[in-house]
Amino acid sequence: MVRKLISILAITLVLVGAAGCRSKSNSAATAQESATPANVDASRLINADQQPGNWMSYGRTYSEQRFSPLKQINDQNVGQLALAWYVDLDTRRGQEGTPIVVDGVMYFTTAWSKVFAVKAATGEKLWSYDPKVPPEWAVNACCDVVNRGVAVWEGKVFVGTLDGRLVALDAASGRPVWEILTIDAHFPYTITGAPRVVKGKVLIGNGGAEYGVRGYISAYDAASGKMVWRFYTIPGDPSQPYESPVLEKAAKTWTGPPRKLASGGTVWDSVSYDPDLDLVYFGVGNGTPWDRHARSPQGGDNLFLSSVVALKADTGEYVWHYQETPGDAWDFDSAESIVLADLTINQSPRKVLLHAPKNGFFYVLDRATGELISAKPYTAVSWATGIDLKTGRPNENPQARYEVGKGAPVAPGPPGGHSWHSMSFSPHTRLVYLPVQETGFLYKSDEHFQKKAIGYNVGIDFVAGGMPQQPEVKKAILGTIKGHLSAWDPIQQREIWRVDRQSPVNGGLLSTAGNLVFQGTAQGNLEAYRADNGQKLWSADAQSGIVAAPITYTANGEQYVAVLAGWGGVFPLAAGEAALSSGRAQNVSRLLAFKLNSKASLPSLPPFTPPQLNPPKSIATAATIHRGETLFQPLCSPCHGDVAVGGGVLPDLRYSGSLDNDQWFEIVLKGQLKQAGMVSFDKDLSHDDAAAIRAYVVFRANQSLPQPASAPK
Repeated sequence: MVRKLISILAITLVLVGAAGCRSKSNSAATAQESATPANVDASRLINADQQPGNWMSYGRTYSEQRFSPLKQINDQNVGQLALAWYVDLDTRRGQEGTPIVVDGVMYFTTAWSKVFAVKAATGEKLWSYDPKVPPEWAVNACCDVVNRGVAVWEGKVFVGTLDGRLVALDAASGRPVWEILTIDAHFPYTITGAPRVVKGKVLIGNGGAEYGVRGYISAYDAASGKMVWRFYTIPGDPSQPYESPVLEKAAKTWTGPPRKLASGGTVWDSVSYDPDLDLVYFGVGNGTPWDRHARSPQGGDNLFLSSVVALKADTGEYVWHYQETPGDAWDFDSAESIVLADLTINQSPRKVLLHAPKNGFFYVLDRATGELISAKPYTAVSWATGIDLKTGRPNENPQARYEVGKGAPVAPGPPGGHSWHSMSFSPHTRLVYLPVQETGFLYKSDEHFQKKAIGYNVGIDFVAGGMPQQPEVKKAILGTIKGHLSAWDPIQQREIWRVDRQSPVNGGLLSTAGNLVFQGTAQGNLEAYRADNGQKLWSADAQSGIVAAPITYTANGEQYVAVLAGWGGVFPLAAGEAALSSGRAQNVSRLLAFKLNSKASLPSLPPFTPPQLNPPKSIATAATIHRGETLFQPLCSPCHGDVAVGGGVLPDLRYSGSLDNDQWFEIVLKGQLKQAGMVSFDKDLSHDDAAAIRAYVVFRANQSLPQPASAPK
């Protein structure tokens, strides 16, 4: 799980605000709360379509279709949609959460794993909870300090925290009921995904594959917090007994000596459930290192990396798997949205699983057996020419396998053709609405790769993959980095319509029975389109880039559309100039709710004056600057941007006030800003290393200064 045509992790400067929010509304309406808040059980979730005014699970239903039967707001009147209320948030980081609405109360998370409950009709705050994640834990988060949401069950609200805890909160008060550490805190795990609750068990995975952790998914008893089962996605220490027979078989697909470095396979996002088959489905992340030769020297498929896996809900027992990218070497994890649907294919009804993972192919699987029904590319793909329907394996392009001294330009790149941003399926149009990312990357093995104490351990030369600075080359590359909203027919496996996007990264999707599709954009708009033909019908200015998915619900008989706005995530942090040109100049995090004929409005944005570069002169030798680049790209760029260009969320170091004084070393080596999230890197960097990084940043700052106009001839 990682991203960009760029680099790898380190310097994160983050300010942790107090848990609090304030709401603004022009409506005096009051939500009709249930006597028992969040009183959700199996019957309500299985029959969610009978209560379309609620949004009781991450994808609304267990099928994760993100389709709503509501149609009070429709393609005839959506032009009258207007802001009803908003809630200001206390952090200016990425907001990826999907709110949950149950009986007039909305529960949502923000960056740093904070939880809020508000009245769904007005945004009036009921309670908030701050798990007080240690700010220094941010260095373990590949993709920002984000959180994608909560789950609710029988009066409790469940949240996974960035530092690996699963917390059950009382839905009425927000007070903790129980808390369990789901990870070994000696390893750099994180949790950013939303829990799901199935048959009284809270399902949660984790992230951290780039850092060298071993992936798994766990089930905890919702009442007590006791672990019920755990499924590991890759084999562990070969000197120890296997946790299950299927892992013993999986171990045969890994090669080489005892795997001191090999790891990965985290379950960091998508989980779905079929109550009729009683199967839980989840996607498995990439391996570490990304470079398969470093991970598994003699090759091998490396199960269950980059796979969809089905387990029995009660026991976690393995049922089937389908590996989408055998022997993955490109960060093509399979943790993206898993949607369950019933389709008629070749005149036969099929219970299918729809999946568009990072590798660029759209898969239709039989969800009872894992049988491959069809697979076609939904975006530009160069690593494979297609998928063999008999074997289920890709027809791989041998040129895509890079090695030491030989790079390979590959599409998609590490961001993938589609990442965590939710897709939606409409049973009315029979179309999947998919946020597609168009990027590529030059993959090349790091010939000097050594495991680091802090940061990524992926075995890739990120200097080779950095943005070139020759103006013509850079312009050409930036022109290829974009995205689009695709309406995809999963039966015919073809695109029906599309909307082009300036940025590859935009918000997730919502479709409704009102013949509408909603999506937020990096440029800061929430937009509505006709679901059948893609005609644009409505747009609202959110004043900040949107990466989260909208939801819809009813309160007091009126339909609302709500979305979290806040630019962030891995692309804005790591993508440098590509990110800087994608999002809004200002980042204002809010929860926004819209309804028909409302009158609320957002305050005007404060004036924004772009900062001015004023770096010290670059006097370092070319060798020192190059050494600094080789350190900056893998260690610093994931937070401060590719080739030292910030993406608009965390500080751009070219403007740092410590470029000409020793405070630089206090920050980088002594952890002066630890409480702001910037830990010491003295385990991996010497004083000379830190000085070389500074020399590189100074060089890049001078290189970025406006060039004087040419004298007229």
